[in-house]
Amino acid sequence: MSVDPQGPVLIEGPVEIVLDDGTVARSDRFVVAVCTCRRSRTYPWCDTSHRCRERGGPPPEDRNPR
Repeated sequence: MSVDPQGPVLIEGPVEIVLDDGTVARSDRFVVAVCTCRRSRTYPWCDTSHRCRERGGPPPEDRNPR
């Protein structure tokens, strides 16, 4: 198992997770990324929603260096 403080918990599969409502989520993958931030649209599996999203490129003054 591997824990990234800014991301998911990586667990060697196969994995079964019992959710709060009693539903069991299963994955047969070799390594499973389990969401810890609860932002994932595929919860309990991580979809990288924890990552900061930045739009566009560098600020205009950095696009054409002299």
